[in-house]
Amino acid sequence: MPDVSDVASIGEVQERVVACRACPRLVEWREETARVKRRMYREEDYWGRPLAAFGDPDARLLIVGLAPAAHGGNRTGRMFTGDRSGDWLFGALHRAGFANQPESVRPGDGLELRGALITAAARCAPPQNKLRPDELAACRPYITREVELLTDLRAVVALGRIAFDAFLRSYAAAGRTPPERKPPFGHDVATLLPEGGPLLIACYHPSQQNTQTGRLTEPMLDAVFARARDACGF
Repeated sequence: MPDVSDVASIGEVQERVVACRACPRLVEWREETARVKRRMYREEDYWGRPLAAFGDPDARLLIVGLAPAAHGGNRTGRMFTGDRSGDWLFGALHRAGFANQPESVRPGDGLELRGALITAAARCAPPQNKLRPDELAACRPYITREVELLTDLRAVVALGRIAFDAFLRSYAAAGRTPPERKPPFGHDVATLLPEGGPLLIACYHPSQQNTQTGRLTEPMLDAVFARARDACGF
């Protein structure tokens, strides 16, 4: 399991993440996907490595996703960039005032986040979008250290149940006081964590499975980030 307890900044955590090779199955899959490529992206150079957190290192809002998409983040090298989930997420962040633009195409496209940092339960694209418990455990130190370094954290949006559970485990591992009972997961269900902790907001993941079926709509996503904005004092 990676040890990042000695790093002093979000930037240093990002450097350790990008160099990580802790999970052989994920390393093989992400690199094979980057070699084979999808036909529509065959002229592009895939990132093919773990993804670092993206956004403001002094964030008041932490957004926790599941893992990079094989032909999204694993291709572009940035969280939620290059796929439909990212279109939904960054559109909502822009409408809520956390992003300077609604599109996230590739690194260097001018996108900046204000007061928000995006991380994930796992930093490598998994086969069939399915992660093993040992792989989630191997990535836990990265979120744990990010939580420790975000000293003005006021809100957390967890995109999906796995991200929700991963954050709670990392929050406890960071030495923060967890709730006495595990909070329920339900869209836009919020729990104020004890002893001055952040507001934890559960949110359906903006996957195509959820957005194309209407399980998650733009107004529903906007309501989550409006609540997060209020909690952050923006």
